[in-house]
Amino acid sequence: MSSRSDRDGVAVAESTLDASDATAGNGDELRAADGRVPGRRGRATRQRLLDETAEMLKSSNYRDLKVVDIARAAGTSPATFYQYFPEVESAILVLAEDMAHEGSVLTTIVAEGAWRGRNAYPTAERLVDGFFDFWESHRSVMRVVDLATEEGDQRFRNIRTRLLNEVVVALAEAISRQRDRHPPDLDPTATAGVLVAMLATVAGHRYGVEFWGIRTDDIRRSMARIVHTTVTGQKPPSGSSD
Repeated sequence: MSSRSDRDGVAVAESTLDASDATAGNGDELRAADGRVPGRRGRATRQRLLDETAEMLKSSNYRDLKVVDIARAAGTSPATFYQYFPEVESAILVLAEDMAHEGSVLTTIVAEGAWRGRNAYPTAERLVDGFFDFWESHRSVMRVVDLATEEGDQRFRNIRTRLLNEVVVALAEAISRQRDRHPPDLDPTATAGVLVAMLATVAGHRYGVEFWGIRTDDIRRSMARIVHTTVTGQKPPSGSSD
């Protein structure tokens, strides 16, 4: 379908769901709002809309985002936007889902890291840095997730829970493997949950803590020491506070 213009001068959707493109794809069950499966051009257009939504979130309140502005920045029309997302919030949900999927990097740090001996403290440092880096990379989307979760939106709450729960499970397993070093009444899952809550909260409020006059290096060191001692039941190695 060729492009045409509506009476307001905005280009009406070009067809990005051409069946001739349907051979492309990664096997995901990705569908447009009307149920059709996008082809190569459709996927590229959809991704462009998501990229522009993410970019605009960096400088705007998500409630202020308008479909027409996102579509214009993506070089397409509002009608095309609605082929993929019923409203802006739906696009942000997709960004949040993608973010949660990328959160597997945090679980990998825990699951593949060494938690005994001299390598345990570097693992704790990598986990702290992983949370800082993840929140920095996804700060604008995480801000929406946190706000919507606080407001009781179950969709965003589920995404946040899934993101953090995988890290909790991995940490609980790491703690359980060292039960001989912990008090007998210690609950590994509860302990892991407290650690993850600390990591997520400090990572999310990092700049606020720095505003109090606390240096990032000191925040990082304190968190790494807490993580190390809580998981291993041992004091951090000498020199870790240098």
